[in-house]
Amino acid sequence: MEQKLKIAVFIDFDNIEIGVKSTLHREFDVAAVLDALKERGEIVTKFAYANWGRQESATRALSEHAVQMVQRDPSPRGDKNGADINLALDALEMAFTHDHINAFAIVSGDSDFIALVNKLKQYDKRVFVVGGRAFTSTILQKNCHEFVAYESMIDEPRPRSQPQPREAQQERQQRPPNKRVALDLAQAMPLVERALGVLERREVRPQLGLLKSTMLQLDSTFNEKAYGASSFTDFVEKLQKADFVEVSGGEGRYMIRMKGAVPEKPGAKPEQAIPILRDVLELHRMEIDNGANADELAEWVKQDHANFDWREYGFQEFSELLNYTQDKGLVRIQADEEKGLTVFLGTEFHPPAPPPEPEPVLEVEEEDVYEPQPLVPGQPTATGEIPIPEPPPKPQRRPRVRKASGEPGKKRSPRPRKKQPIQ
Repeated sequence: MEQKLKIAVFIDFDNIEIGVKSTLHREFDVAAVLDALKERGEIVTKFAYANWGRQESATRALSEHAVQMVQRDPSPRGDKNGADINLALDALEMAFTHDHINAFAIVSGDSDFIALVNKLKQYDKRVFVVGGRAFTSTILQKNCHEFVAYESMIDEPRPRSQPQPREAQQERQQRPPNKRVALDLAQAMPLVERALGVLERREVRPQLGLLKSTMLQLDSTFNEKAYGASSFTDFVEKLQKADFVEVSGGEGRYMIRMKGAVPEKPGAKPEQAIPILRDVLELHRMEIDNGANADELAEWVKQDHANFDWREYGFQEFSELLNYTQDKGLVRIQADEEKGLTVFLGTEFHPPAPPPEPEPVLEVEEEDVYEPQPLVPGQPTATGEIPIPEPPPKPQRRPRVRKASGEPGKKRSPRPRKKQPIQ
C-alpha cells in the first residue's frame, strides 16, 4: 500500500510571482498551486516568504488559504540570498522535528534551492518542485521527485465553488488566450518504453498508476498535460488510439504493453536545438550584447531558420528553450514584470576572467640551501662595513687602605710575644 503523503509547502513568493508575470503575463494564483498539490497528498502546513510591504495586494489571497506569511527583509546590499537561506533552514528544521511530514513542496524556480532539494531527498522526504517551465531551472526540474509545471494548472479552468467578483471576471477576459500547443505523442514514447522495460525487469504488472510513477522516477519533468491530455488515463487512451501501445482491462485497471516499434523523430532531443540557437546568437551578437527581448529573438530565429520548430525538440514555448540553454551557459535570462524576458549572452560568449595564477615556487635542493654570510668585524657586507668594536676599558684596582696605626711609609713592628715560664 502506498504511503499517504503529508506535504509541507514553502513558497518563494517573490520568485514565483515575477516568473509568472514575465512569462505567462498572469497574476500568481496560489489556489491553483494548492489544488494541484492536494491531488498528490494532504497539505499540513504552508509558508510564503516575501517582502510583504511590496506585496500588499497578494496578502489577502494568501490569508484566505491559511498561508503563513514570513517577512523577508532585504539586506542593506539588496541581496536576497539571506531570505532564501531562511526558507531552507525552516524547511530543514521541519524535516528534523516533524517526523510525520514526509513530503515537501518548494514553489520556486530558483536554482539556489537545489542543495535543499538534495538534502531533503537524503532524509527520505519526497520533494515536489512547483514552477513554470520557462523560468524554473532545468537542473531543479530534473533533480526533484516530481516537477509540477505551473502552465499545466492554468491550461484548463478549475471548478469554482463561489461566483467571482466582477473585477476578477474583467481581468480574466483581458488575459491573452493560451496559445500553448500540445507536443507530439511520439516524443513521449521513448520514456514510455523505458518505464515498461523497467517494470518488465522487475516482473511487475504494468498497471496505470505504477506506470506513471515509474515514468516520473525516470524523468521528473513528465506531465501528461503537455501532450494535450487532461489526465494520465486520457494520455494512455491517446497512445492507444495512435496505435503506440496495447491496453487491456477496464478503466482504473488498465494494463499497458508496447505495440510495434517505437517511432523515432529526427532531432527530437533537446540538446540538438542548441547549435541552431547558437548560430542565431552569433549573427545578432551586437543587438543581444546589451539585452534583447525574448519575442524579438524568437522572430530572428524564424527569419534565419524558417524550418526550425522548437516543439520538435520537446519545448512547448520558445521561452522554455531559452531556460534550457541558460543552464548550458548559452544565454542569461532576466525576468521583469513589465518588460517580460530579456535575453543576454551567456558565459559561453563572455567567459569569466580566469583567476590570477599563483607565483611559481622554486624547488631548492638541500645542497643549494642558502646560508647567511658570517659577519666578520671589519669586513664589508651587503648593508655596509661592520665597525670593529673597541675593547672594553680595564677595570681599575682600588687602593688598599690600611688603618692608621703608625707613621706613613713605615712598616709596623710586630708585637713581642710573652714567654711562658718553664714549670
